[in-house]
Amino acid sequence: MSEKLSGFRMPGEWEKQKSVWIAWPYNKNDWPGLYKFIPDVILEIIYKISKHQKVNLIINNKIESIKKIFKSSKIKNVSFHKIKTDRIWLRDSGPIFLINKKYKKKIILNFIFNGWAKYKNYENDNKINDKLSKIIKLKKINPAIKKNGKSRKVIMEGGAFDVNGTGTILLTEECLLSKIQERNKKFNKKDYEGIFNKYLNIKNFIWLKKGIIGDDTHGHVDDISRFVSRNTIMTAIEKNKNDKNYKNLNENLKILKKSRDERGKKFKIIKVPMPSPIFIDKTRVPASYMNFYICNKKVLLPIFKVKEDKIAIKIFKNYFKNRKVETVDCSKLIWGFGAIHCMTQQEPII
Repeated sequence: MSEKLSGFRMPGEWEKQKSVWIAWPYNKNDWPGLYKFIPDVILEIIYKISKHQKVNLIINNKIESIKKIFKSSKIKNVSFHKIKTDRIWLRDSGPIFLINKKYKKKIILNFIFNGWAKYKNYENDNKINDKLSKIIKLKKINPAIKKNGKSRKVIMEGGAFDVNGTGTILLTEECLLSKIQERNKKFNKKDYEGIFNKYLNIKNFIWLKKGIIGDDTHGHVDDISRFVSRNTIMTAIEKNKNDKNYKNLNENLKILKKSRDERGKKFKIIKVPMPSPIFIDKTRVPASYMNFYICNKKVLLPIFKVKEDKIAIKIFKNYFKNRKVETVDCSKLIWGFGAIHCMTQQEPII
């Protein structure tokens, strides 16, 4: 299969999508005291996406009662799939879809998921792709690397990297190279670059330093910097020099300014302010406008009931002229340490 993988790639999120995969929320412990609000937020996100593209919804149980909710809400264009989950964050636990347009083929990359090397209840999430690949009848590839003469399966989350669809990837050292929440013991930059080259046909690697404060994944890139086109990157900045994110985000910005795409060209960089710090139950949560999701006709932008919301909306509307920018209040959803991008996983069209 490795030889054929040379023609496969992970498309940019702005490329045409067949559907999006989302999981229904069941884990009340992910939003202590606020869980009762979460189903309605998820419902709103599904409603907005399903207007223009199919939503594949993963459900654990109470299927009929959930279907009634959708019927009463007049939400259509949703297919229900019974797969047991631990959490809703399919960006990390769900499938990475690769396409090969020449051979009209699509496959699933099935990385190992271990709860971000932080939580113990992840066994169901780690089995999602096994069941999902059978439901949609797609071949599943389990990425592995030879290390010290032994074959090792690779632990990875979709939120740990972002691609431009043509050979360039964004990563962070904090997430993949730190000893804290270490996913793959003793893996180095060369190992990771080899993995992404082999399985995603990545040729150009941009290593940022650190993610944002409050991120329980320890440095996911989809909270700080995202591709919005082949040569355009949106990146979070913090203007308050006393904020803990100021130094790290400024350092990342400097790296991006020096970076080049796979053709050797400079990127267009769009700076987006961080929202004012948000605390829930005295805990700072990883609120960021970078956790947006691009679907076929819309961009869903998380907002947090702070003054920077208006600035972010303006920036997004100014850039995404061919898509409708719609906001979703994620001020409660973020108590689960994720927002819209974390809970969605797009399936591209061939």
